[in-house]
Amino acid sequence: MRGEPSCPRCGGRVRAPGLFADRWSCPRHGAVPPLQPVLPPDVEVLSVVVRQAVVPVWMLWPLPVGRLYTGVAAAGDDLGGTRAVALACSGPVAQGGGTEEILLIAEEPGVGLGAYYAGIEGPGPGAELNPDKPAQAQVLAAGLPVSLWRLDHAPADRAVFVGEALGVRLWIVVRPESSGVLLHEDLVLTDLREAGAEVELLPCGALSPTLL
Repeated sequence: MRGEPSCPRCGGRVRAPGLFADRWSCPRHGAVPPLQPVLPPDVEVLSVVVRQAVVPVWMLWPLPVGRLYTGVAAAGDDLGGTRAVALACSGPVAQGGGTEEILLIAEEPGVGLGAYYAGIEGPGPGAELNPDKPAQAQVLAAGLPVSLWRLDHAPADRAVFVGEALGVRLWIVVRPESSGVLLHEDLVLTDLREAGAEVELLPCGALSPTLL
């Protein structure tokens, strides 16, 4: 588990603000909102993240049977607020056994946390996120239909879908890759900033290794 802030684009060490700089910075990527240590799946900890977030904190809602909340990572600081959040859910694979993990990531453009967990270069999805081309999937996020485009250049062990919801980037990373078919089902996402006390009812599992 990360014990100190890191770069949301590469996971490397970052320099804290000091006498000559008022922002966190990465030697490779310059000024970045720091990726804070990954937090275990605890509803009280999650409530703190929700309160500090200036981007949506997406969750499958209601959680499908057998799925658990398995951790959260957030990029930001007290000065600029939390500008990216990655939340993990895990559960049994519908067919064939095993476990699948879903990362739901909301971020302001340029933060790079979604690309980092997607396993691709650069802070964004590139030309594959093209509204002029047909979308490969759709979810309902905060009551609104959101089109998603699948990234063909993601690593073979995961399926990556990208779109925009509530004015910021939405990434959905599914592992293993074969589980990406679930994005063709009717998934419903809620922004936990609007969920209120219902957050306390989330069932928690073991910390997702995908977040680490």
